[in-house]
Amino acid sequence: MKKIVITGGGAAGAKAASKAKRTNPENIVQLYTNDDNISVSLCGLPYYIEGSVDSTDKLIIRTPEDFRKNGIEVYTNHELNQILPNENKIKVNDKIIEYDELVLALGANVRTPDIENIDIDNVFTLRSLNSARKIREKMLHSKSVLIIGGGYIALELTEAFVKNGLNVTIVEHNPRLMRDFDEDLSKIIQNAIVSKFKGKIETYFSKEIVKFNSDNDNSFISASDSDGNEYPADFCVMSTGAVPNVEVARKSGIKLGITGAIYVDNKLRTNYPNIFACGDCAEKYGILTHSPVYAGLGTIANKEGRIAGINVSGEYHEVFDGILLSTVTRFFEYTISKTGLTVQMANEYSKKMNMEPVAVTIHKKDKASYMPSSGEIVFKLVADKRSGEILGAQSIGCAGNILQRINTITSALQKRSTVDDILYLDLPYAPPFSGSIDPVLTAAYKLKELLDK
Repeated sequence: MKKIVITGGGAAGAKAASKAKRTNPENIVQLYTNDDNISVSLCGLPYYIEGSVDSTDKLIIRTPEDFRKNGIEVYTNHELNQILPNENKIKVNDKIIEYDELVLALGANVRTPDIENIDIDNVFTLRSLNSARKIREKMLHSKSVLIIGGGYIALELTEAFVKNGLNVTIVEHNPRLMRDFDEDLSKIIQNAIVSKFKGKIETYFSKEIVKFNSDNDNSFISASDSDGNEYPADFCVMSTGAVPNVEVARKSGIKLGITGAIYVDNKLRTNYPNIFACGDCAEKYGILTHSPVYAGLGTIANKEGRIAGINVSGEYHEVFDGILLSTVTRFFEYTISKTGLTVQMANEYSKKMNMEPVAVTIHKKDKASYMPSSGEIVFKLVADKRSGEILGAQSIGCAGNILQRINTITSALQKRSTVDDILYLDLPYAPPFSGSIDPVLTAAYKLKELLDK
């Protein structure tokens, strides 16, 4: 029997606790979180703000009482103050807790830019149920909003605010929206937004917000950039990315990786053999680049939590092979998704990995053209010209199953498949779902021609 202590009640921590208890019911499993809740779907927060999810209660997957019924001790509103790895102890709410095995599932924090007056009222970040409630309440009594940032959450919040009748201003310090995509794809995303909602959404790029301005009640009224431009709105949401929550770990001598997240091996062990880390606080391994990467995604957190829960119980060891940076989001009728490397990313790794990235982009009907619901999708496939290995894919469209096609490439990437391997995949066909030659195959044919030149 072991005493297993888990710090953090998000997706990774909750999964680790459940799996550790199921793997060996004799183990004492304790979970400590600084929040009121555990096992919350943070990915659902924009949809609560939008109104399609009518209560934050629906975003709570399991309650502390659910865990306690399964024999897991849960302590909410308990702040991790210190880790004493050489003594097998932690300090929580200034109480000393002993452990045999420790799992760090500390999550991430919103990246906070250096902005003057950042602490004024009606400037929000989105990272918890409580923050989502505050944003929705303010939105329901507002006409305009400023969003700082141009990534996934910014897009999802833009949809939420537009659906609720607000005018949205987006200010992004990068030169374009959705910088995780190649420039040609992100421009398609950008043009779709601007053309569809002209007059409702304004976008400004390569602008650095340096100051928030307030009224006499210390409430936000506008933001100023480094060029002196001013962006007025009723409130502001900072969607500026996330950074791993690692300060307590760092101060305790737990090694950080080159990404700034906690270093772990493929069994999710830190530099201390009885301390594991998983989820948004832990560094990841890039399957395609053989290099450390950082990503904070619920899918990854759940997988890592499961593996940490198994391994910390000591019954047997599972390994986590790494990630492909697969993502998907929605903007009104558009689905936007990617997996693996973009050309931009592949070029960054080309010398180290001895790669020569090439790509094709196709525009094609998502299903048989004579079907009344057919529409165009854009699909981009990336490969290495030297080896023929598939490196990644990106897609956007307002019709058809974009995710289905990206998932096909994700499976190919996991197996390190080549273009030749997917040329003749036996993909299913019926006119309501695809053309007789699926866009995945069309892209592969064209990429094969490019590789053979």
